[in-house]
Amino acid sequence: MHGHARASLRLRAAVLGVLGPVVWLGCEVQSPHDAVMTSSLRMHGTPPDAMVTIDEQLVGPLAVVAARGVALRPGTHQVTVEAAGFFPMDRLVESSPATTPRIDLPVELVPVPR
Repeated sequence: MHGHARASLRLRAAVLGVLGPVVWLGCEVQSPHDAVMTSSLRMHGTPPDAMVTIDEQLVGPLAVVAARGVALRPGTHQVTVEAAGFFPMDRLVESSPATTPRIDLPVELVPVPR
């Protein structure tokens, strides 16, 4: 195999390594014709390293969701926030983009007594 071909394979492997988690998270690429209005879920609170799950799909740390928000399709969504040493928080959130384009959800996890 020539040097150029090996470099090309390494580049492909690197790209797949970066894109692998995106595919794993189930992200979809949509054309402009498939666009669906969404509500923007914004969360804020503590602890910032708590993990956010929406509809049984891991979204990421609370700090990232607070900074970037999450687009929610219309309908009811189950939001769970969990962190070690804290009771989890479960909420049902209704997304109705026409009437509620932005949803603010405060998070204040309660520590587990020792």
